Amino acid sequence: MNNQHPVYTLTNECRDCYKCVRHCPVKAIKIENDHASVIAEKCISCGTCVQVCPTNAKCVRTDLEKVKNLMLAKKDVYVSLAPSWRAVFENSAQKMIAILKRLGFKEISETAIGAQEVSIHDAELLNDMDKGLLISSACPVIVDYIKLYKPEFTKYITPIGSPAKTHAKMLKNLYGNDISVVFIGPCIGKKNEADENDGLIDVSITFEELKVWIADEIGDISQVKKEDYYEFVPYSACEGTLYPINGGMNETIKKIGVKNNVQLMEVCSIHAFEKALENLDPEKLTSPVFVEALACDSGCITGPCIASKKGSISMISDVMTKLKVRDKIPTTPQLVVNCDYSPSSISESKYSLEEIQATLKKIGKHTEEDELNCGGCGYSSCRELAVALLDGVAETSMCVSYMRKIAMRKAAAMLRCMPSAIVMVDRNMNILEANDSFMKMFTGEMYEMFKSRPDGMTGAAIDRIVEFPEIFSTILKTGKDLHKEHYPVKDRLYDISAFTIEENEIVGAVITDVTQTETTREKISEKAREVISKNISIVQEIACLLGEHMVETETLLNSIANDYDDKGD
Repeated sequence: MNNQHPVYTLTNECRDCYKCVRHCPVKAIKIENDHASVIAEKCISCGTCVQVCPTNAKCVRTDLEKVKNLMLAKKDVYVSLAPSWRAVFENSAQKMIAILKRLGFKEISETAIGAQEVSIHDAELLNDMDKGLLISSACPVIVDYIKLYKPEFTKYITPIGSPAKTHAKMLKNLYGNDISVVFIGPCIGKKNEADENDGLIDVSITFEELKVWIADEIGDISQVKKEDYYEFVPYSACEGTLYPINGGMNETIKKIGVKNNVQLMEVCSIHAFEKALENLDPEKLTSPVFVEALACDSGCITGPCIASKKGSISMISDVMTKLKVRDKIPTTPQLVVNCDYSPSSISESKYSLEEIQATLKKIGKHTEEDELNCGGCGYSSCRELAVALLDGVAETSMCVSYMRKIAMRKAAAMLRCMPSAIVMVDRNMNILEANDSFMKMFTGEMYEMFKSRPDGMTGAAIDRIVEFPEIFSTILKTGKDLHKEHYPVKDRLYDISAFTIEENEIVGAVITDVTQTETTREKISEKAREVISKNISIVQEIACLLGEHMVETETLLNSIANDYDDKGD
């Protein structure tokens, strides 16, 4: 068995959007360190996460190397080609076969001939029933879903192999058990069938993988000429080619013929199938009921790896247009692959109400009113998220409302602690948010009233609170930030930094009252000027005194010098 699960995550590409959790029908996703990974034992390989992932972080395991290794081992490798190929490739059957043989395959056969045998056997089973329920085993995703999540319905799965397994057995009976069979189709779930190692399907690859291989190996398929064309072996399929469309299997059963009281129903998608089984007691059915159940909307033609952008109506038309009709359909199958489907259910976690409530409190859900059940985390309810948290497959950060509350609390705490006034104004010039400093600075006697309100100043008109509403209106119009230093308002001075939060929608401002600071600066400056003035006076006096003293000294010295000169003579 291949150790890697068919679906995996590229961790570096995962952007913690929880879209895969939201869309996964069985919640087989684990969130750890803000990244999503597939829980292999819970996954049914429906491919929904692959289809919805916005960053292509969810990937499908490629098995091309395994196929090439079979060829290198000189094995005769046969293709079981899913009937939905007609909706994807524009080539004729002969050209499609030629392309596949050029890749190295021995022979090409249609899975639909196995489907025809399955329908014949299903018709036999239904004709032998008086009442009760049968669920088709054709879709491996549906089969795994029942085994894991609806184990009580496992006994109602038709006890035969899927069309792919039946076809693989036919090929090995015809061409030898030593051949290898590679299934090619739009289904990820078929990789799980191949991994079962029951000696039937050796490898399963998708149409997407096939297209990559053709592009790398052949490139321009126009070089494939008519002289290289071949036919399907052992023969071409007829009504079995309807299998990939919704209701196609039932159409083949109708063509075979069943009793009038047999009721044929079709259900597409896991969600629809889950709803269909709700409150169903098969033992109370009074007629034979056969359910053609497919995991994909509209059937296999909308499979996760269909590799086509065509609309489903166009693809259905392509399949129906190329349908071949047999003159007579056998009522006994050539071959049947018997399968015993046993439950492999997952044990559901059971937690007490107290444990769930304690976990809910960790994400801010203290009362039932707090449980918004918004689905932002990917789970349908807050309690479902709580169970996932207890299971260890989710994180508290997944709760959007909880994280918003935390962010708002942090922001509010920062606003409260800031000494500067903070205010946010909307395009209608009404206050969205204002901190305590703003209320103290601008509301005066109304401060206590605003402080007592649960919403504070929210909704108040800014032009009735401050004397400079034009600053806010200007930024709302221009989108340009403004900074005013020592902005005078009456007897006060403010430093105002106003800025855009959401262009033309929300404006914010940080306001600091610098009146006292400027007054203190002026007083200090005035005192300094006084000291300087006094010092200058003193210096001037000293200078004058020094000047007078210097003159007297100079006169005295000159006198002494003159006297000395006279005596010397």
